[in-house]
Amino acid sequence: MSLIHAIFLGLVEGLTEFIPVSSSAHLILARSIFSIHGNDLAIDAIFQLATILAVAVYFFGDLWHLLKAFVRLLMRKIVADEDKRMIFAIILGTIPAVVLGLLLQKDMETIFRSTHLVAWTLILGSLLMVAADRYAKQNREVTVKRGIVVGFFQSLALIPGISRSGATISGGLFMGFKREEAARFSFLLSFPVIVGAGLKSILDIYKTGQLNSVWDFNITAGFVVAFVAGLASIHFLISYLKSHKLTVFVWYRVIVALLIFIFL
Repeated sequence: MSLIHAIFLGLVEGLTEFIPVSSSAHLILARSIFSIHGNDLAIDAIFQLATILAVAVYFFGDLWHLLKAFVRLLMRKIVADEDKRMIFAIILGTIPAVVLGLLLQKDMETIFRSTHLVAWTLILGSLLMVAADRYAKQNREVTVKRGIVVGFFQSLALIPGISRSGATISGGLFMGFKREEAARFSFLLSFPVIVGAGLKSILDIYKTGQLNSVWDFNITAGFVVAFVAGLASIHFLISYLKSHKLTVFVWYRVIVALLIFIFL
């Protein structure tokens, strides 16, 4: 892969992984429009590792605090109720996406990469976001039960075009979280899933012997771009949702879907 293509795909992955427009959909479209082919899943997995690193860096304080609280739980020491709720909400909320991800893995690598399917799911995801914005009460805290429900919303993102952040933020809004809290919980909930999925993909690629042949200087440059862009998009989304609805992302998704139907 050329340096320009690697940087371009890294930028697309980093900018779209966390805002509710679907990174997988944009990577599929970018490859289709610009005829970028070769080791698609391997390169996607590498760039996703960059976005995982971005989440780890941006939310290091939260993740480290929850990890220490989790260790204290295992040691049967006193842990704040708020930390307990968050830990179990994340653990149990992760299960639906893991189970469905394993069941639908083959479909995700084949039929789920159709551009027309992406267009339809972009629209369906937009309708979900509109409903969440309209009916959200934003007066409830994160609990284990609500975290599990948001986890089921996260599993919708296994289909390209839905968007993990779009689905989980919508789920959080339906559960009554404030927009900023819904975004924060979305990132924390997504961390175990994207870490597990990313490491599994890298391991699968390593077993086939493709990793060394794929990961070169150009891909490393794309990796760095994806990491920096990922940090920027996380900061932007959390800041944006403090005082804005999801409307701008809804319109963007609808426009992209219409362009797909017209030109692809």
